[in-house]
Amino acid sequence: MKIKATLLFLLLSLKITAFSKNIVPVLMNLQSPNGQISVNIYNENDAFQYAINVEREELMSKSSMSIFPDSKVKIVETNLNSFKEKWSPVWGQFSEIENRYNELEVSLLYERTPVKLYIRAYDGGVAFRYKAEDIPQELSPQFLMEYGLSETSNLYTPAGESKPKGPFGLDYLSDAANKQKLLTPLMVEAKDKHFVALLESDLASAAGFNVIDFKFENKLVGRNQFEKSGEGLVTPWRLILIEENIGDLVTNTIPLNVAAPNEIEDPSWINPGKTLWDWRVHSYQAADGFTYGIDNESYYRFIDFAAENDIEYFLIDDSWYTDVKKGHIEMSDKLDLQKVSDYAKEKGVDLILYYDRHKGIYGDEELFPYYRSLGMSGVKYGFMGRNVSFSRDAIRLSAESKLLIDFHDNPVPFTGMSRTYPNAISREYCHAQQDSRRAFTPEAFIRMALINALQGPLDMNNGIFDITGVNSGKRQKGPKKLNSLKTTVTAEVARTLIIFSGLVCIPDAPEAYAAKLDLFEFIKKMPVGKWDETIVLHAKMDDYISTARRHGDEWFIGSVHSKGGNLDINLDFLKDGKEYEVTYYEDTEETDSKTNPEVYQIKKGLVKKGDIIKAKMVAGGGHCLWIRPNN
Repeated sequence: MKIKATLLFLLLSLKITAFSKNIVPVLMNLQSPNGQISVNIYNENDAFQYAINVEREELMSKSSMSIFPDSKVKIVETNLNSFKEKWSPVWGQFSEIENRYNELEVSLLYERTPVKLYIRAYDGGVAFRYKAEDIPQELSPQFLMEYGLSETSNLYTPAGESKPKGPFGLDYLSDAANKQKLLTPLMVEAKDKHFVALLESDLASAAGFNVIDFKFENKLVGRNQFEKSGEGLVTPWRLILIEENIGDLVTNTIPLNVAAPNEIEDPSWINPGKTLWDWRVHSYQAADGFTYGIDNESYYRFIDFAAENDIEYFLIDDSWYTDVKKGHIEMSDKLDLQKVSDYAKEKGVDLILYYDRHKGIYGDEELFPYYRSLGMSGVKYGFMGRNVSFSRDAIRLSAESKLLIDFHDNPVPFTGMSRTYPNAISREYCHAQQDSRRAFTPEAFIRMALINALQGPLDMNNGIFDITGVNSGKRQKGPKKLNSLKTTVTAEVARTLIIFSGLVCIPDAPEAYAAKLDLFEFIKKMPVGKWDETIVLHAKMDDYISTARRHGDEWFIGSVHSKGGNLDINLDFLKDGKEYEVTYYEDTEETDSKTNPEVYQIKKGLVKKGDIIKAKMVAGGGHCLWIRPNN
């Protein structure tokens, strides 16, 4: 929240021991460090309730929460802590993150079972977590939390490999005829004043819990089912992010701050970066007559281009093998993978290899060491969906073999995982461009950039340069409907920056990029995942988004606009008294996302702090800026 921080904290609490004969309701008020967000706590009628105010106005009305929904609860004791530190992630949108909050530790008694509830108030939201040392066999834990949203709230939800859905009013969700599946993260437009994101973080530390499940039951309710019994538990952190500007939710650091610290002792082998990818290039014919397929020569071409243009990785997808059995993978006779691996090593390009359990189960204890023995640097793991325990183990095992892991196919939204296991480099928790052989719209891209991206790094496969070829059906894996890809080549470049990921997968053929090397320069120079600072300059649902990322003294700015128009890029984030060189990558007057998508122009100039650049875009178009000190 962009509000000046003032240290204002108020806590009203009545401490009561477990031995008190008359336990009475306790009212507490926990405030964020800047005093703008407050959490009221109630214990009325043997139920635990909370409410949230922002700037003294109610954001969420009194709502129940529990770890044992059918049990009575009493507040036994409360303790207050304040915390402030700075820490550095292995990679991310920021090189340094401040973790500052006020925390209320609440000792609860559910019948005879003691439980601790931790509530943290940050300047950008609130976090809740339960812990218990021992759970009786007869009890069935379930993290249940109601959200007392105002009746004027509108909700948006991810929709797997489709465009995120919404806006839904609460009256729509309350109608039994409107059975809308709600996924995390939920985006809420609250009272036309604030934007709220409902999600969870640190599922990595919450053994036994499944992904949060949202439903409307008189109120919006989020539940985490627990699969174990007779032992202790730690829940995920349930998060309510609150911002005045919708774009600030994307850079809100609470999900990372509550996540467990890095578990990898020496993460020096973890390198975020860009990757070429073979899957969408099959049947592409280059100007010299060469046709891409699953063979050594095709892969050598990818590797050569990657080596020449500072692209760290090449991703080989599904068809490199034909069958899987326990401890054995039958490789395709169309290529010699060992020769490809040796060639990549010689050229200084790392390889990432796909794996899909649909073809058989190799055994994960053996899979990751096997991939490492093949000379791989990472694995793209397909089709395990929302299996939390499996996915958590796969991340840990891949880390033990020093492999990056990128999950395919609507995976677990492991928010915060990039802090705990930074080898979890990306995941396809979105509609990856052209997936299911469909093309998403400019509006769908903006929705995913503002909704799906809240749960962490995304593998979206932006960066198509041969738009005309894709639209005309010249790709084996192109969209089934011809001319359904509405974008411009400048928008494709901007999208590679806007969507945050530790692995930016660009899906086109080397020759398509080589034909526009002056435009590809922006992608080439972009230091993926190694950002010092990130700002979302403009954002409006369905309309536009503009993101600025800094690496050292260089800034990269990408903007897209679904309807077409101008965005003012105010360079007030530059340093005083310095002159900067800027390269503009732009749509032109002739550019059209439907009929003439590959026309662009590049200009250079000089700028300084406080200058305003008008980013002009056609409908479905984009705009990019590369700004660096003028030496």
